[in-house]
Parts: sequence; structure tokens; C-alpha cells
Amino acid sequence: MYLLEGNMGAGKSTLLALVKQHLAHLSVVTEPVDCWHKSDQGSSLLGHFYQDQQRWSYTMEKFTLITRVREYLKESRQSTTHKIMERSIYSGYYCFAKNGYLQGTMTEAEWSAYNLWFEFLVKESCKTPTGFIYLYTTPDVCFERMHKRKRSGEEIVPLSYLQELHDAHEMFLIHKNGTLAELTNVPVLRLDVCKEFANDPQETTRILNEISSFIAQTNQETICAQPLYKNAESAYFKTL
Repeated sequence: MYLLEGNMGAGKSTLLALVKQHLAHLSVVTEPVDCWHKSDQGSSLLGHFYQDQQRWSYTMEKFTLITRVREYLKESRQSTTHKIMERSIYSGYYCFAKNGYLQGTMTEAEWSAYNLWFEFLVKESCKTPTGFIYLYTTPDVCFERMHKRKRSGEEIVPLSYLQELHDAHEMFLIHKNGTLAELTNVPVLRLDVCKEFANDPQETTRILNEISSFIAQTNQETICAQPLYKNAESAYFKTL
């Protein structure tokens, strides 16, 4: 299992569509965003969160944790190892929930309760991923892409929130500061996607080559995942 991580607006959905189209040996699992948008008297849980994080942070993060764990366990039970899953239980914890606590939108009591849920649902049940694929973008680029795609509720997300999430992703995936011991040596592929890649064949080829090379080098069960071109370079690294 490979986990695709990155800030809001980094291009995860766009990349997964390209992977599905061009890398047939990989299966793709998208983030369960729809279940967070279920209407409640004309509004969604995610919409409530964006409008009032102080009130909805704990509720939102606990619900996303449960839905992510459910998806993760379901996908882990299947035999295929060449699978890329959008976002994860880990970024949900280290980037979104932890940021809420640090920024004061989650109380000490709520953070303690969330940690109990995390330990119960994740530490005891979830298999360690084979690798992380991290889409690196600057907060400015993410902000611009979010406003361009016009996804419901995101129009009120401030740039400062994207900066907080950017810093959290860097601490989690690059510096691995305070992460679970079993994640310390999980390899990370850092892909710079600040440049638009969806309609750029050269950028698309570079990114897909790096992903394919990364999977071929980190997955010991099979070597069927090969670069699209022989000269593709792998940009993965381990943070020791």
C-alpha cells in the first residue's frame, strides 16, 4: 500500500486520474470526500468545519479518522500491493487534527480523546504502508488551484491555513518529527508539482516515471512496476 499525501489543492485527484489512465498495473483509491459532504439541513459536515473550526474541529477530525480507517482496513485486506491510496490516517492525525489542536480549535480534552481513538483504531489494527508519495507544493500554488477548481466550501479557506498544513506535512513526511516509530523508515517520494502538470506531457511523464520507479524499488514482492522510459530517474529517499 502506497499513500498519496499533500496539501489541499496540491493536485492529488488530478495525479490519481493520470495514474489510473497511464499506469495500468496500479490500482487507485480516492479519498472518501463525498461522505464528509453529506447534507445536514442544507449543509455538510465539511462545510460546518470550514465555517467554524472552533466548534466543529473535533467532530470533523474524529469522523474523518473513522472513515479513513474503515477504507484503509478494507483496502489492506485485498491481495494487490500495487495500490495508491489518497491521503491517509497518518496525515489526518499529524497534519489536520494535530494542527487543529496546536491552533486552539481543539481543546486539551478533545485532543486527548482523539488520541485515544487514534491509538485504538490505528496502532492496533492498521498495517504499516510500503511508502509515501508526497506532492510538494507551496501554499500560494495550493491557494490558487483551490480557487480555480471552486470546490464547495473551500472558497473561505484562508492562505494562512494552507501554510499551517504545509508546515505540518513537512514535519510529518520530511523531518518525521514525533511520528510513530514504525513510520520512521518508511520511504518517501517527494514530487515537486508546483508547475502545472495535467496538460503538460513532459511534466506528466516525469512524475509518472518517478512514481513507477519508486514502486519498483520499494516493493520487494514484484518488479512489474517499471519506469515508462529507461532513463527515468527516481527521486525517492529515506529519512533516517
